[in-house]
Amino acid sequence: MGSEKLRASIFQTTFNPTGARLGNNILRQRLRGPALAAYYPRRTATFSDLRKLYPGFETYDEFEEDRLEGVMITKSRGKGAPTKKRAAAESKKFQGKKRR
Repeated sequence: MGSEKLRASIFQTTFNPTGARLGNNILRQRLRGPALAAYYPRRTATFSDLRKLYPGFETYDEFEEDRLEGVMITKSRGKGAPTKKRAAAESKKFQGKKRR
């Protein structure tokens, strides 16, 4: 056991006589963060970013206007998303069974 400890200190390896899983092989791997950051393009400014920066400035987002118009059309036909419940008491889950 003494020679294993000495060998680990000479070759700069981890002394692990019990064979416990320490995760050293993962820690020795190259970091993936810089490669992932270089893969994705840089984020560009959007209309929402411009609105946040300049709240008094009038902007027109055509895609957002088209989306809102489509939502209004589907709601008028009765095909829109259902309204959200405001309290837990309104939910069917918490109402329980009705007794006769």
